[in-house]
Amino acid sequence: MKRQLVLGLAAVAMAMGLSGCKRDDAPAADATGTTAAKPADTTPSTATTTISASAAATPVIPRPAKVELRDGRFAFGPQSRIAVAGTDAEATRIAQDFAARVQTARGFAPQVGGAAEGAGVVFAIDANIAPEGDEAYVVDITPQGTKVSARKPAGLFYGAVTLWQLLADGAQGEASIAAQRIEDAPRFGWRGLMLDVARHFRTPDEVKTLLDQMALHKLNTFHWHLTDDQGWRVEIKQYPKLTQVGGCRIPAGAAGRDAKGKPKPYCGFYTQDEIRDIVKYAADRYITVVPEFDLPGHAQAAIASYPEFGVPGTAPPVSPDWGINTWLFNVDDNTFKFLENVLDEMMPLFPGRYFHLGGDEAAKDQWEQSATVQAKRKELRLKDDMQLQSWFMGRLGKYIEAHGKRMIGWDEILEGGPPADAAVMSWRGTDGAIEAARAGHDVVLSPSPDLYLNHVQSDAADETPGRLDVKSLKDVYGFKVVPVQLNAEQARHVLGAQGNLWTEHHRTMERVERAMFPRGAALAEVTWSPESRLDWDDFLQRMAFQMERYRLTGFDASDSAFAVRFTPQPIADGKGSLALTSQSGFGTIRYTLDGTEPAATSPVYTHPLELPLPTTVKANAFADDRVLAAARTFELDVRSLRARTSNALRSCKKDLMLRMEDDAPSDGKDGDRRLLLADVFDPCWIYDAAQLDGIATVEVRVGQLPHNYALWKEASKVVTRPAKIPGGALEVRLDGCEGEPIAVLPLAPARKSDGLTTLTAPMPTQAGRHDLCFTFASGEYNPMWVVDEVALLPAAR
Repeated sequence: MKRQLVLGLAAVAMAMGLSGCKRDDAPAADATGTTAAKPADTTPSTATTTISASAAATPVIPRPAKVELRDGRFAFGPQSRIAVAGTDAEATRIAQDFAARVQTARGFAPQVGGAAEGAGVVFAIDANIAPEGDEAYVVDITPQGTKVSARKPAGLFYGAVTLWQLLADGAQGEASIAAQRIEDAPRFGWRGLMLDVARHFRTPDEVKTLLDQMALHKLNTFHWHLTDDQGWRVEIKQYPKLTQVGGCRIPAGAAGRDAKGKPKPYCGFYTQDEIRDIVKYAADRYITVVPEFDLPGHAQAAIASYPEFGVPGTAPPVSPDWGINTWLFNVDDNTFKFLENVLDEMMPLFPGRYFHLGGDEAAKDQWEQSATVQAKRKELRLKDDMQLQSWFMGRLGKYIEAHGKRMIGWDEILEGGPPADAAVMSWRGTDGAIEAARAGHDVVLSPSPDLYLNHVQSDAADETPGRLDVKSLKDVYGFKVVPVQLNAEQARHVLGAQGNLWTEHHRTMERVERAMFPRGAALAEVTWSPESRLDWDDFLQRMAFQMERYRLTGFDASDSAFAVRFTPQPIADGKGSLALTSQSGFGTIRYTLDGTEPAATSPVYTHPLELPLPTTVKANAFADDRVLAAARTFELDVRSLRARTSNALRSCKKDLMLRMEDDAPSDGKDGDRRLLLADVFDPCWIYDAAQLDGIATVEVRVGQLPHNYALWKEASKVVTRPAKIPGGALEVRLDGCEGEPIAVLPLAPARKSDGLTTLTAPMPTQAGRHDLCFTFASGEYNPMWVVDEVALLPAAR
């Protein structure tokens, strides 16, 4: 939302009425945000979006449990004063924090202090309010003043957040709020987000930015994934090589070399003082930090630092590869002493009750092949390596329990039998949660793919990199926290839910922000609000205000659900048709044709536009006069009707589809990298039903990516096609991927550049519509050759 997006010349087109890939419930789109044509996308609509009176009066996210609207309004301006009833120091701090947020939102700083009588807003700790609970609160707004009450400071803070949301409507100066009484309390005690900083490191200030946004959504648990194969991010003074060695890796591909071709390490870690500061920052916002020290797998960075704690004979580098690496800690007493010493330094940094010990994706290959490990297993009389892992995790679980902590781990800890008091985080769907709850274990729902925020949230052009399929804002809002298979007694073991962001493909903080929110807002609502209060349409109306609050706080939340998308169609006599839609269907679409920014007074889109070529269209979505997204621009011209980027080409198999970032900066600008979509197992694309009448040339922009994927037992799925000419070629086939190619584009020119290269070849004369198959015959899988754009061009006139 911080930038205007131009979706122009390379826009994929539906030249000649083509349909593209469809993922989940979102219309298919190319890498420029152009949706593939289908009847539902082009249905004319004359409806305009009007926000309901109730949503306008209480545009709070998450939706409060109970709201009673009253007559009149409360005016809050520069002359208003904030008071605290009593002498509670936390209440005073919360009031001061609220005043600082008001200054950001409204442009004035209300005075804090003095008697409650005569104050515009009063904050009070009151042990007798209803509803009950440490996080419950009441906001009572009358024309004469407002009182925020809670039994505990956490509830008072959340009441202050609710009042701030009512004030933060994008206007400056005095605010006018509808009189109402809000009584609220959360449905679940665990409302969380997980950030992986092992794959891509985030600075302390960036972590605080995320914590701020969590607090403004009443999310209260920050799961911090601090260790993995690709990086060790926490200072351990007794073992300095964990950060000196394990805190750095050499990235795969061009990103791992400087301009002179020398290795360029990627490094980062938190000092213990920085961690203490971040934990306090979170606590001041009533967020508990749950650290994760992943065991016994995902340990390659630690073993690279201290090989003696891995399986004997192994000394790996810190991994540059994503996926399942096979290095595990060994099981001897010296290793447990190392692990316990690390925990001794980590545990005091995190005063919360829970400590996450991982337990996921521990490939047992090295244990199986180690005589020492197998001798230990037999000594312990364990039947297999899964029981050995259970023993391993149980031993460390008891250790942290003796230090006042409670172990939580991924659902693999159920295999072989989990420690008796361990909580389970269910990620492989919901089966682990169901099994654990039935066995009497507390559970947190964070299933893949439902709450995996590394899945893309749309297939539009400006989407962050990540994994397919699409998991949209609506998908997250529709998540059911309590599995229907649990009875009432078992359901009591559901602590709540969290969204997980694995950052292999989220190199920048901007991408973290866009991946986490507003889907984090949807998660906040389904974990806070009573199930009876969940309403997708009402949520969208309140999101019109929430999008403004993101702008006020300088947070780059994604607008994918509301952004305008374009579907072009050719028309005879030098004209084209352009249909405008959005993923959510919410908002009035308005557009301009003169290059100006769309405004609330711009023409309303009601049916596909018939336009001469070329024409520049700018469009945006509005709810009443509120802007929902950044304006998008589309260049309707001959090329945009004849080109498709990888996002709109159909994958031949769709086994492991990833939207990846080119590892080579474009024109030397690190932030200007292309996003490329491919199946990691078999990079192969279909241009469906291409209209080939009059086409003389195929022009393909290609790139190469490092195939840095540790695929473990699935490595055999990777397809390699033999090179038939020196250097290999991109081959184009007609009506399927078998048979002889109709066009061959040599890769030799592309091998000279780490960036993108445009290849061209003549197309033999064809008539009508045909599927075109694009494959690389390079004789190798690394680098992985990928298609960025295909253009089918007519003969020059």
